[in-house]
Amino acid sequence: MTVHETTATPAAAPATATRRKFFVAAAAAAAPVVAVHAQAPAVAVKPSTIVLKMQGAWGAKDIFNEMAEDYVKRVNEMSGGRLRIEYLTAGAVVKAFEITDAVSKGVLDAGHQVAVYWYGKSKVASLFGSGPITGANAEQALGWIQRGGGMAFYDELQKKLGNNVKGFFAFPMPTQPLGWFKNTPPKTAAELKGFKYRTVGLAADLMQELGMKVTQLPGGEIVPAMERGVIDAFEFNNPTSDSRFGAQDVAKYYAMGSYHQAMEFFEIIFNKTKYDALAPDLKAILEYAAEATSSANTWTAQDNYSRDLQQLIVKDKVKVSRTSKAIFQAQIKAWDVVVARLEAEDPFFKKVWQSQKDWARRVAYYGFFNEADYKSAFEHVFKTKLPV
Repeated sequence: MTVHETTATPAAAPATATRRKFFVAAAAAAAPVVAVHAQAPAVAVKPSTIVLKMQGAWGAKDIFNEMAEDYVKRVNEMSGGRLRIEYLTAGAVVKAFEITDAVSKGVLDAGHQVAVYWYGKSKVASLFGSGPITGANAEQALGWIQRGGGMAFYDELQKKLGNNVKGFFAFPMPTQPLGWFKNTPPKTAAELKGFKYRTVGLAADLMQELGMKVTQLPGGEIVPAMERGVIDAFEFNNPTSDSRFGAQDVAKYYAMGSYHQAMEFFEIIFNKTKYDALAPDLKAILEYAAEATSSANTWTAQDNYSRDLQQLIVKDKVKVSRTSKAIFQAQIKAWDVVVARLEAEDPFFKKVWQSQKDWARRVAYYGFFNEADYKSAFEHVFKTKLPV
């Protein structure tokens, strides 16, 4: 037994040494693998979220806030947590007409508004929304911005004005009504004279040409101005927005249809320095979300505007009428005067306006020749005679 134990002990030593060498070598071989695995979580860490503060030009109850939030929702969901827009209502940081300056200076990162709200900087701004009538409807006019060269003119205007702004457009708005009156709306051009009227942009120039005394106000200030007698007639935009801020409480006559703002669009703007610093895919999200939201806003408008017009008629006893042909004719003649004056004053206005007309001549021409007679079809199906 002693011999067996003596001979067995030396035999075990080499095996232990071999095993020790194997584990040392295995550990050395495994070390780089361990290091790689240790670094893996750092690679997978989500990058920090870029937060942009956006303010709208709309009161808290306005449907336009819901439309702005449609845009914000799409951007936030598509960016996968890398970009987040935080939306604020009108007045949270600056007044509604101050958004462009605030975004340009970096006080805000972004804004949701209409271009006519900075028309005080240049009357050309009104051509990117609420401009003179060409015969093109809102959808066709927005096509000029998106495909007809309008966006290049918009960028040029921002540069001329020194605005540090990048903008996109969305939602071809339906024609804005002539508006709200305390008594029977005017039927002739002569009857327009003397009204203290609220509108904005080049529509103000137009209505002044027709003899109205115009005050430009954001939506939230309209009813108080009406109550104080600062104005005695007004338009804002549509049956939903108007009824939500209480138009029906200060006036009971609503004239639908007008050439003063026959088309308009939302302007979605970003501080250009902030925008330029974004990755290409995030820039694309901001742009294409505006296009997607344009459709969403249109469907929201169709649903709400039509329902709320009926509520104004049935529940609120508002007397709704169609604006007279005489006023339409007076407006279009007044546009000729306003446009001629602005072309003489500003060569850039003339150039942009000519581009818009060239687009409208081609696109609207096609539409008039090809479009079905929807009005006759409606009257046939619903056995209803519509106002002329």
